[in-house]
Amino acid sequence: MRTSVGFFTACVFASISSSAFAQFTDDKVKIGVLTESSGVYADLAGTGSIIAAQMAVEDFGGKLNGKPIEVISGNHQNKPDIAANIAKQWFDIEGVDVVVDLPQSGVALAVSEVSRARKKPALIVNPGSSDLTSAKCSPYSVHWTYDTWALAHGTAEAVVREGGDSWFFITADYAFGQSMERDAGAVVIANGGEVLGSVRHPLDTPDMSSFLLQAQNSGAKIIGLANAGADLVTTVKQAGEFQIGQGKQRLAGLLVFLSDVHSLGLEAAQGIQLTTAFYWDRDEETRAWTRRCAARNGGKYPNMTHAGIYSAVTHYLKAVVAAGTDDGTAVMAKMKAMPTDDPLFKKGYIRQDGRKIHPMYLYEVKKPSESKGPYDYYKLIDTIPADKAFRPIAEGKCPYVN
Repeated sequence: MRTSVGFFTACVFASISSSAFAQFTDDKVKIGVLTESSGVYADLAGTGSIIAAQMAVEDFGGKLNGKPIEVISGNHQNKPDIAANIAKQWFDIEGVDVVVDLPQSGVALAVSEVSRARKKPALIVNPGSSDLTSAKCSPYSVHWTYDTWALAHGTAEAVVREGGDSWFFITADYAFGQSMERDAGAVVIANGGEVLGSVRHPLDTPDMSSFLLQAQNSGAKIIGLANAGADLVTTVKQAGEFQIGQGKQRLAGLLVFLSDVHSLGLEAAQGIQLTTAFYWDRDEETRAWTRRCAARNGGKYPNMTHAGIYSAVTHYLKAVVAAGTDDGTAVMAKMKAMPTDDPLFKKGYIRQDGRKIHPMYLYEVKKPSESKGPYDYYKLIDTIPADKAFRPIAEGKCPYVN
């Protein structure tokens, strides 16, 4: 990996040295990682997100044409109003050129409006709502890693094909959960199944028992979990306590992160099918990057959003080089014009609606007896090619797409 990273960095430096820069705001490029580091999404975002952005900057050389690249961070506490105010402060006063991460779809939607008004890029890596590239799309936002349409067409479609044709949803009651239930329900119905009902819970709910009992009483073959992070972990653990999902009914996690499986343990998580954009053990480049990242994060392995932040920041910096400026409009144009290519997400591109296009992967969580060591959790079931992984652009009806 040292050789490939060295080659990657050398290519970047060659590109920088051959570019003439027009201007840099405040004589630097400033990246704001707006994350969630103290609540329900701390494990899948938080410190790992900040480290991933720092690694991208370091691998890029740390400077552009001799000018520094600075990374700052903030905690939005899963509150859209706080997130919007931080973004305004960063853009208007602190000279931030781009904001990245934004776990929680309500947060992403709020910050996307701020970035659009100020013509500054928002690299939306962690949220899932597919509305971010449809009715709520913005010419200054890129939805990087995954979305609810991709997750539904990966996981829900596979489960229905295997006979799981009746569903009941346990849904987080905010933008992501609602989009996830909608998109997964549409896939179930399109493939000949039926949705028997749903129940919604507030974000960061410690007791899921009443929701699980409603799902159990529905008689559905599949209990679809349209929640994430600590909420998903709590749901799966408490389902085990009630012996739900161990008989005729099965649990389907529609957004499952590596950190969730690690928290649950293989005994509880085995057999769960999940769709993801990244898994650390895919090839030598992903393994080598993961070792570097984990060494800086207390041994915790990165998930797909941490990899997505590295990928997004890398492409952003390449676009700044190509544009010769950190002006948001010029950089966004270059980001969409240039193909994406990095060691973790490999080759792809950004559509005009802001959807980052790349393959997605369907995995199944291993049995404890199949795992060979720490974080050896997944086995590959299917690769979903880039042209099939995300919603066709015409179906999204983004108002900014001609």
